[in-house]
Amino acid sequence: MRGEFVDLGGARLYYYAAGSRGSGEPLVFLHGFPTSSHVWRDVVPLVPDGHRVVVVDLLGFGRSDQPLGRDVSIKGHADRVVQLLDSLRIERAAIVGHDVGGGIAQHLAIRHPTRTSKICLINSVAFSNWPTRDVKMAKASLPLTRHLPFTWILGILRSDLQRGYVEHERGHHSVDQYVKPFATPEGRDVLVEHLLALDPSETVALGARLKDIVAPTAIVWGAHDPFLPTTIARELHQAIPGATLDIVPDVRHFTPEEAPETVAGIIEQWLAR
Repeated sequence: MRGEFVDLGGARLYYYAAGSRGSGEPLVFLHGFPTSSHVWRDVVPLVPDGHRVVVVDLLGFGRSDQPLGRDVSIKGHADRVVQLLDSLRIERAAIVGHDVGGGIAQHLAIRHPTRTSKICLINSVAFSNWPTRDVKMAKASLPLTRHLPFTWILGILRSDLQRGYVEHERGHHSVDQYVKPFATPEGRDVLVEHLLALDPSETVALGARLKDIVAPTAIVWGAHDPFLPTTIARELHQAIPGATLDIVPDVRHFTPEEAPETVAGIIEQWLAR
């Protein structure tokens, strides 16, 4: 497993490659807000052999560059994923997306169907049912909060993310990883950019076209997600033709971390479709 940076129009994305090249279609893993490729660390080693695997830190997250005013909407991230595929000479890929990464996967399946062979949506944003009330309040108060000490904002972020885990210790370790890029005054400004870009009107527009998705689709959800309830999963299941739905018991939002074996098993079945 190796990590590299790729320059896409002056902004570097960090990704790591895994798996083993073979006849299987390439797999691209996309995280959500405000996380990183770390969310996939226990799933990737369990992916079936024969697939080229690419795990990305989206712009402004993890080890990737700060946005510096570049588009970090769902569309902006999706356009960069297409650029990344071009750079890596990947014509078509199966896309696995968690949280906002799932919104990006939906965008790719609808707007770039020739580049998307399959999509797997895990605790994904969709329709108008996001972001959470706390995030909406944070956005509404940005004229004030963006001038508050970044340690205060980080405290709010930490406590909110922790609610997404059943296992407290696992959550504590992962949350440390996720908030690290935002733990400076400059990082606070990046977090503000991301908050401002969280726009459910994007997924509302995509929702009207979910019926047009032809890529085989798997929907996977933690049964007790406090941010994105299973009603969203069931609505996606009804909207996307031929989609499968798996509700994972005893898991909250971070299903790839708390049930990696289950997620990997579902991915294996999905890849065989």
